[in-house]
Amino acid sequence: MNGSEKKQENKLAKNIFDIVSILATAVVAVAFAFAFVFRTVGVVGNSMYPTLKDTDRIILSAFTYDAEYGDIVVTCQPSESSLIPDTLVKRIIATEGQTVDIDFEEGIVYVDGIALDEPYINEPTHDREDFYAPVTVPEGYVFVMGDNRNHSTDSRDNRVGLIREEYVLGEALFRLAPFGKIG
Repeated sequence: MNGSEKKQENKLAKNIFDIVSILATAVVAVAFAFAFVFRTVGVVGNSMYPTLKDTDRIILSAFTYDAEYGDIVVTCQPSESSLIPDTLVKRIIATEGQTVDIDFEEGIVYVDGIALDEPYINEPTHDREDFYAPVTVPEGYVFVMGDNRNHSTDSRDNRVGLIREEYVLGEALFRLAPFGKIG
């Protein structure tokens, strides 16, 4: 092998090493991001229809989260019922100190006496579940509901109830599959 061939072989080996190094770094960076910055969660069921559908995959923030009205969150609050999934994808309707009341005849949800403007819901809220009185959300909790109100097991149901903020895994940021903005 002459000097020119050896130089080309060394250059090829260096290029291959560079490509493998870049790919390995990218894989480690993505793994780090999804372990510590973002999480992916699959949507199970149609309780968030039309915003999210069964089998959609969403990306949520894994950072500390401050609950706010309207946010779509993933919760992991334990339930005594085997009928309730380990994780729930729901929308925050009220936070600590707020009072939720629902007029099931008209299908309107009120927070602190003000009717919510909810263009994201599938239909008015007529399904009572176990909800029978106005509820004031205690400190450290949130009240959540699905967007498909009459087909959602949420804070209206005693098996789910109010969600402790420590069990909110994070806020949904983006729909990964099918790709696109949530909503």
